[in-house]
Amino acid sequence: MSVLATIAAEAVELAQSELPAADQKGIAGAAGAGMAYGLAAIGPGIGIGYLVGQAVQAMARQPESAGTVRTNMFLGIAFTEALALIGFVVFILLKFA
Repeated sequence: MSVLATIAAEAVELAQSELPAADQKGIAGAAGAGMAYGLAAIGPGIGIGYLVGQAVQAMARQPESAGTVRTNMFLGIAFTEALALIGFVVFILLKFA
């Protein structure tokens, strides 16, 4: 949490400096976009880790259903990874818009 507080303090300090408004907007956009993508990547990372762990456990318990579990695991990974891609799109929009 201290890293976020440090970044926020630096952003406030830069906002109060004598930089032109366009530069201040660029700095604020880059900081906000970086934090947004960083936070957006946490959820899918945890979700994919949990999903794969449970799938491996299910395959270990019932090896005869490993094919079905693997297929469902890959579908779940794809849907979870879509959340990270949405976060990346928001990052790009905040950075360049």
